[in-house]
Amino acid sequence: MVYRKAVRLALTLVGLAFAASATAQVKWDLPAAYAPGNFHTENLELFAKDVDAFSGGKLKIAVHSNASLFKAPEIKRAVQGGQAQLGEILLVNFENESPLFGMDGVPFLATSYKDALALQQVQVPALDKYLAAQGMKVLYTVPWQPQGIYSKRPLASGADMKGLKWRAYSPATGRMAELLNMQPVTIQAAELSQALATGVVESYASSSATGIDSKTYESLKYFYEAQAWIPKNAVIINLKAFNGLDKDVQEAVTKAAKAAQDRGWKVSEEKEASYKQTLRDRGMTLEAPTPALAADLRKVGAVMLTDWEKKAGAQGTELIADYRKLVPAQ
Repeated sequence: MVYRKAVRLALTLVGLAFAASATAQVKWDLPAAYAPGNFHTENLELFAKDVDAFSGGKLKIAVHSNASLFKAPEIKRAVQGGQAQLGEILLVNFENESPLFGMDGVPFLATSYKDALALQQVQVPALDKYLAAQGMKVLYTVPWQPQGIYSKRPLASGADMKGLKWRAYSPATGRMAELLNMQPVTIQAAELSQALATGVVESYASSSATGIDSKTYESLKYFYEAQAWIPKNAVIINLKAFNGLDKDVQEAVTKAAKAAQDRGWKVSEEKEASYKQTLRDRGMTLEAPTPALAADLRKVGAVMLTDWEKKAGAQGTELIADYRKLVPAQ
């Protein structure tokens, strides 16, 4: 009898310990817009693994890639409303909400990784103040490769872009269509391959990575390495969810985020050359813009910078001035 009681007690204690362990484990969802093979998504998966390891299994993050949980424009609202605890967004997609999101999408403001990192030092603190009022913050960022122009036909100048069906995925790219007399078509990343294959899109600005993800080389044959801007993806986190974690788990998330940002910036830059070679290997013509095309694109950039400063007001003027202290105008 005593033996049986001891066994029952031991089993009860094991059950309680298991229940406590199960209760302590937290599961989060991280929606993202890009394909599983994209370097941003691969970095998210490594981030999730790091969080699991650093937290001793207390926090599990499920990455939902390719807009499978929420479409790209819906992710920010999902995080803000607590439908997802964190999510990855392309900052420039939300410029209509606040100009702060579009600062890294102004053509020719930051055209190198060094300049993009300086811009981040100015942009992200301002964004965090804005997002705090919505119960969120930026956890980390990772840049895309420098943006070039994909086209179905050769481009010798801005005039050659007139009438092209242009993928406008953000307010900035929509404004480019207007300034260059193109036809804007709103297409998100997950829909781009089909849009290219059916001729809905004939030209767009993006990175070498996007050209591979979307198999652009099957539909368009020209890529002009304009080095126009370096937009960033940001993983944003719901502050209520973050603050609800135990302190050691918060530290695990912060540690994993720093590792993801350091790794992501490095990988983005390192992969640029190999991505461009892949595009060449698959039949695309890659070349620098002609002097006339480069000059026309820079004129567009100057107009868009003026537009951005007007929309951002005094804060925008101050942010540009702070950035110019780090990167003087050329």
